[in-house]
Amino acid sequence: MKVNLLDFDLPGLIGWCEGLGEKKFRATQLFRWVHHRGVSEFDQMTDLAREFRDKLHQLAEVRALPVVQRQDSADGTIKWLFDVGDGNAVETVFIPEDDRATLCVSSQAGCAVGCRFCSTGHQGFSRNLATAEILAQLWFVEHTLRREFKQNERIISNVVMMGMGEPLQNYNALVPALTVMLHDHAYGLSRRRVTVSTSGVVPMMDRLAHDCPVALAVSLHAPHDALRDSLVPINRKYPIAELLDACRRYLPAAPRDFITFEYCMLDGVNDQPEHAQALVALLHPPGGAGVPCKLNLIPFNPFPASGLQRSPDAAVQAFARILLKAGLVTTVRKTRGDDIDAACGQLAGDILDRTDVQRRVARQRTIELVRTPHI
Repeated sequence: MKVNLLDFDLPGLIGWCEGLGEKKFRATQLFRWVHHRGVSEFDQMTDLAREFRDKLHQLAEVRALPVVQRQDSADGTIKWLFDVGDGNAVETVFIPEDDRATLCVSSQAGCAVGCRFCSTGHQGFSRNLATAEILAQLWFVEHTLRREFKQNERIISNVVMMGMGEPLQNYNALVPALTVMLHDHAYGLSRRRVTVSTSGVVPMMDRLAHDCPVALAVSLHAPHDALRDSLVPINRKYPIAELLDACRRYLPAAPRDFITFEYCMLDGVNDQPEHAQALVALLHPPGGAGVPCKLNLIPFNPFPASGLQRSPDAAVQAFARILLKAGLVTTVRKTRGDDIDAACGQLAGDILDRTDVQRRVARQRTIELVRTPHI
């Protein structure tokens, strides 16, 4: 099979090209053609020597992911479902706003973390995506929208690794993809505008701080271990105290001087005033021992297998007021693409019903709820 050039960061592409007897600058030219200009046909790469292009025809390709489905929302949000083989599909969501255009990218087919409120987690885990499959989402959307919008300038200003999967459980494929997103000869995104969202894989957070420190978002969703254990099962391995220590270690390398904490608002589960007050005590305690942070309150996107409901708007606003009054920077995420099920995993869940996984996961959730004391 031909090599997919989307699988290489620039050092990897240089090494591959040197193995063909080509000079380093040729790899940089090729890298720029593929990512910066979005060209997949080697004959169009006119400043490459004919002999080099002949080698590329024989040995390489720029292989995008097949599109299973595209949905366009009335608010401008666009969602793609991409085929990654063996009956698996991943989602990518484009979210335009007045001051930015964000792409939400997947890192795994399915997810092994199994968060109770996550549609992807209820589908089970199939496999990690390769670097090429992560980058192919950005490559396809960026250059497709340039053609559709008749624009030569960059469309996507922000990338969030918040799609299907836990990015830090696919670390070896993630980091090369991030370096390509950041490279000036590729997409030229700043570290502040590339965000990795994690459920709290503590050792990999420490590695990311060293290898490629981009903006970090942490899926918190609860102020106590007992509640978080039931919502985010990885908390049993890396409890909140360890997670917050990892956040503090990450900050010196981070491109921003705060960590974003994501908090999915679940009706009657984690949205009461006492939860907000406990969150203040956890993140902004007297004496300054907390974590510099921003809270992002996320209205839940319900799906049948979860057994959960979205918090009423009044409860969300009351929760936010408690946090703001205590001095925590707090925002409420605007829901986008509701008419196309733009919450991660919903479209794939409609199309891919994994073998009996929903019944098995629902049964396990019931057991956990019986065992977990009310917080």
